[in-house]
Amino acid sequence: MGRNPRRDLLAGLTVAIVALPLALGFGVSSGLGAEAGLATAVVAGALAALFGGSNLQVSGPTGAMTVVLVPIVAEYGPGGVLSVGLIAGALLIALAVARAGRFMQYVPAPVVEGFTLGIACVIGLQEVPNALGVAKPEGDQILVVAWRAVEAFVRQPNWTAVGLALAVAAVMLIGARWRPAIPFSLVAVLAATLAAQLFHLDAAEPIGDLPAGLPAPSLSFLDPAALGSLLAPAVAVAALAALESLLSASVADGMTVGQQHDPDKELFGQGLANLAAPLFGGVPATGAIARTAVNVRTGAGSRLAALVHAAVLAVIVFAAAPLVSRIPLAALAGVLLATAVRMVEVGSLRAMARATRSDAVVLVLTAVATLALDLVYAVVIGLLVTGALALRAVAKQARMERISVVPHLPGEDRVAEHALLAEHIVAYRLDGPLFFADAHRFLLELSEVADVRVVILRMSRVSTIDATGALVLKGAVEKLNRRGIVVLTSGIRPGQRRVLDSVGAWELLRPEGREYATTTEAVEGARAHLRSAGVLPGTGTGTVPGPGTVPGPGPRPVSVITEESSR
Repeated sequence: MGRNPRRDLLAGLTVAIVALPLALGFGVSSGLGAEAGLATAVVAGALAALFGGSNLQVSGPTGAMTVVLVPIVAEYGPGGVLSVGLIAGALLIALAVARAGRFMQYVPAPVVEGFTLGIACVIGLQEVPNALGVAKPEGDQILVVAWRAVEAFVRQPNWTAVGLALAVAAVMLIGARWRPAIPFSLVAVLAATLAAQLFHLDAAEPIGDLPAGLPAPSLSFLDPAALGSLLAPAVAVAALAALESLLSASVADGMTVGQQHDPDKELFGQGLANLAAPLFGGVPATGAIARTAVNVRTGAGSRLAALVHAAVLAVIVFAAAPLVSRIPLAALAGVLLATAVRMVEVGSLRAMARATRSDAVVLVLTAVATLALDLVYAVVIGLLVTGALALRAVAKQARMERISVVPHLPGEDRVAEHALLAEHIVAYRLDGPLFFADAHRFLLELSEVADVRVVILRMSRVSTIDATGALVLKGAVEKLNRRGIVVLTSGIRPGQRRVLDSVGAWELLRPEGREYATTTEAVEGARAHLRSAGVLPGTGTGTVPGPGTVPGPGPRPVSVITEESSR
């Protein structure tokens, strides 16, 4: 997308109009007040635009971050939140230096969808007290707080607040379908504010006084003695800021042609933004998916649009603070309720739920964890469950199949000798990964082999072996050896030899130091062993005493495990 300053100016103005009620609403929801939301949108929005890794990203206060900040405010107070933002900014810069941005691509789609659904539910529940026009009840469990707000409303209904909130939400949702280019959030908030002033709706509590400008930068909130206790919440804030910012930047890339963000530079820009915002009383910031999408759709092609968005909001802070202070809290609640509804992409959720049962489980579990626990915990749980299900799926690909040794017998031998060889040698082909997730399943079956003298393990199709798989294989071989059964192998790869050797299995699988590259060679080794044991006529050469020839009564059975039939 080529540069067009005029188009960028228009896009920046449009985004600012959309961002104003959101910045106010998220500032109020966080517990630090509307002025904190505006300060974040101005300071963090400008710095992230200048130093971030995306040309189209718009940053500021977001609903997801608000969800994390509410319990931090309750426990540590406003000063604690500002300190957490400062520490989180430093952590984001450290992540950028460590080049951790590339790991965003490993977050599975069901985790992202479940995370988004959970955030939408939390944002909606957080706005229940303001939408009902009641004081926010005590508590840090969002479901409990919402329920107590409903109980307070039942005791003393405030239909004015409910009407304003529902009207604003309805205008936004219907207007977005009718004329997507029009910023109906601002239109609805202005209309609600005018109605509250004209009809003297005293039940519609306004935002309250706002400072006419940004405060001077200060570190007065910082308490060095409390930094240790704030580290854990700061890690959560930094993790969320990284996740949401990189996700938003990826969404912006997908909506354009020729734009590609730099994830590490984006983390650096967000780190600077979060270092600076607390100095002006702002809350932690992230890339904002909704505002970034508006920026792209209205034709932005460079960072100028996001800078204009911050500049316009700064003008509003300095010039229109008295007007903004009259906006009813219920109207802002309506804006956030509509935002929560619009975050839920029903089509994407339906597609994800129908993809596989594992995807559906991860999506639902991440959403529930987001609602019940914590956003960062929710993502971690989603990733862990996704990894466990993926390992389970990979482990199911592992197979052990018994195969005939006849195709590998020398053609000139007598039919009687062929029959004897087929009777005393059994071959198994191992396919897929031999690792901790499923190694015991078929190797326990292997250790129960009976009525043979040689087992050949054909391992050329084994894709990977880990220490657990090697240990289980060693245990199975030792059990067979104790019963006088010799185990031979073919087709083991060099990298797999190192794993087998590290746990002491390699020596058991190559009696007398002999290693077989192909199944045919392994069969010849088994044949030599059977001759030395007196099962076949002749003395033979190349006897394979190995673990299966330890002193004991009677002849020793041998099992051979082989590789591809072609080898």
